[in-house]
Amino acid sequence: MSTIPINLEWLSDCSGCHVAIVDLHEKILAVLESVTIQRCPVLTDVKDYPKAKLGLVSGAIRTEHDRHAAIEMRKSCDLIIAWGSCAVYGGIAGAGNVHSRQEIIDAVYTGNKTTGTHTPPTREVSALEPSVSPLDSVIDVDLYLPGCAPHPAFVFDALLALLEGRSPRTATGESVCARCRRKMEKSDVDRIRKNSEGVPDPDRCFLSQGYLCMGSVTLDRCMSPCPLNGIPCSGCAGATMQVLTEPNRDIRTEIAERMSRLTEIPREAIVREIERTAKTHYSYTMATPMIGEKPTFLIQKWTDEERDDYEQDHNH
Repeated sequence: MSTIPINLEWLSDCSGCHVAIVDLHEKILAVLESVTIQRCPVLTDVKDYPKAKLGLVSGAIRTEHDRHAAIEMRKSCDLIIAWGSCAVYGGIAGAGNVHSRQEIIDAVYTGNKTTGTHTPPTREVSALEPSVSPLDSVIDVDLYLPGCAPHPAFVFDALLALLEGRSPRTATGESVCARCRRKMEKSDVDRIRKNSEGVPDPDRCFLSQGYLCMGSVTLDRCMSPCPLNGIPCSGCAGATMQVLTEPNRDIRTEIAERMSRLTEIPREAIVREIERTAKTHYSYTMATPMIGEKPTFLIQKWTDEERDDYEQDHNH
């Protein structure tokens, strides 16, 4: 039986999506019966882009090399999966869009006390793009599979779906809350708690307890492991389709509406806290135009206000 050739590429990300392939465990054998992995940066020393039926591309477009590699993958592959939140939305590297390219270079090389040379590299390092962007800003994408990394069940189903010419069955539009067993209950909590503060009740919703949790505004591509193990959701799989596609819906206001009804914390205080920590709460999705170009998304204003507050507090 002939197998289907697959290419994999790794742009600006952490390699976690490639590790997710290994996390298929024995299911990888079923995949390998049907495919031949021709190019995979973590497994093979293949520099070119052989012709393939399917291409999986992880990582954001952060450097000129990323752009070149994405274009070569599109040329060589019949179908392309944007694999992981960095490829789908731009990922955590998107926080760099709050700063200019020169500011980042100065912070990392010129003004960094732990860097010995204090001069930016000029050889053997690809130049930065003006900003971070998702994979589909450069090439056409056939299937989007967000997650950091996507749960192996979603990876397995996505691969089989494309190979069998059908729609994925596992991926739905449900949020992380759909698999969380915690109960939303009205409480008398009157302040926001840090994640490091206390031990959350394992049976009650984090929002009810005053902890900021993004499960209600985050697409489930993970099987909800964090809330089920005592950790508030950080939003790594990206926002739900309602938040992404409706101009007036926003991560901070959606969470604030729910949390203020479940607690005694004022809605405005919740909104302000999420704005104050916007680089954390929007980190996975701020590079996608679906979030970054919303009229309600004012990341530069929020970060400037937080910096001013910090400097004022430390100058007194």
